[in-house]
Formats: sequence, structure tokens, C-alpha cells
Amino acid sequence: MSRLQDKVTIITGAASGMGKEMALLFLDEGAKVVAADINQDRLDELEKEVADKGQSVATTISNIADKAQVEAMIQLAVDTYGRLDVLVNNAGIMDQMQPVGDVEDKGWNLIMDVDLTGNFYGMRAAVRQFEKQGGGVIVNVGSIAGISGGRAGAAYTAAKHGMIGITKSTAHMYAKENIRCNMICPGSTATNISESMGDMSNYSERIQDRILSGMVLNPRRAHPREIANVALFLASDESKVVNGAVITADSGWSAY
Repeated sequence: MSRLQDKVTIITGAASGMGKEMALLFLDEGAKVVAADINQDRLDELEKEVADKGQSVATTISNIADKAQVEAMIQLAVDTYGRLDVLVNNAGIMDQMQPVGDVEDKGWNLIMDVDLTGNFYGMRAAVRQFEKQGGGVIVNVGSIAGISGGRAGAAYTAAKHGMIGITKSTAHMYAKENIRCNMICPGSTATNISESMGDMSNYSERIQDRILSGMVLNPRRAHPREIANVALFLASDESKVVNGAVITADSGWSAY
């Protein structure tokens, strides 16, 4: 199939988890993919896997918390392929479930820099490019922590709520310029984001009671390819009428 035929697409956090599945799926659908990540070894593995399938992918190291690196990432796509059609803001890190009274400045700033400000940098640069060429699509990957208060700590929850706000603002402000912006809110998904969560056995009694107790209500964990399928729909012309939407992809966990 070719739902993204020749669409120039940047995917952040593309070397593992949901981002990797998006990169592989989008390539199969005809996209020209720029895969960005902070882990060179994983990018090399992705490049080899893609080459073994007879395809090619452009890769770049990009720390989305660094404005210069994000702008260089956008420019790489334009310099390599002549335009940018889709930006998927997928990169992110998790907090350690701390309630607001336990959050230190360093932890707060790190989560905001990566999960909110970094995505803002990418959106701003992408929109400026979209305006030059007559349109484009942004797909933000958030979390059900963006629509509830008990799925993560205060910092991560605030960042993901913020992403919903900037998604809706962007969709509204640029709707007449053929620029769409939507957001996916996955639930628990089998990715390596848990690497940033630390040792959960050391979490406080409050976290155990108020957050971890709700984990048993989760019907199941999603496979990264299932989230990639949602991203494919939002990136493709099949969703032309979808703008400013926040789509939960959590098997119904947040419906309780």
C-alpha cells in the first residue's frame, strides 16, 4: 500500500518502541523517512533493518530539548528531500510518578524540556516550513496522562496536558492554511520508556496507593505497532477532516 507515497516525514524517538514501528510502517507505506533519536547504536540498528528490507532511511542524532538540534533536524529533511510533509513528535521520557510536593526543580525542568518544550521547538520549525510550501501535518504522541491526573507524576502529567493545549491551538490557528495537528494519547505500551522511570519498587506509599493501584484496571498493554497504525491514519490523507483531535489509544483504560 502507499498511503504516504513520497511524503517526507520526520519521526522523533524513531530508534525504538513506537517510533521505530512508525518508521518501519511509514516506509512500507511509501514515505521518505528521517528518523531522529538520541541513541546512535539504535539508529544504526534501524538503518540496518531497513536496508535488509531493500529500503533506505535518513537518520540523525537529535536531542529534542536542544533547539538548534531540532531546527537542524527539520532542515535536514528539507535539504535532503526538498520539503517536509509530516512531523511526528514521538520522543519523550517518563517521570518517576512523584506528586507535586516531591518534585525537584531538576526533574521538573528535564520533563518540561523534553516532553513539552522540545515538541514545541519541532512544531514551530515545522509550521514555518509548512507555511512556505502550502501545508503539512503534525502528529503529536502524548499519553492518557494528558487527560487524567492519576497515570503519572505531576511533571509528566503537566507536560502532556500542555501538549494537548498546543495541539488544539495549532490546529485552530492554522486550519485555513492546510496545516493539521492531532494528538494520540496511548495508555500503557510495550516500549523502553520505562528506562527513565527508575526502580518502581522504591516508589513511595502514596505513589503505590494513588497511581500504581490503578494499573490493575488496564485491560492490556498495547504493542507499538498498534499505536503506529493510529499515527499512520493521522499522517495520511485518509484523515483530512481530522484536525485538533485527541485520540485515546489505551484499550479503554481511561474510560473507567
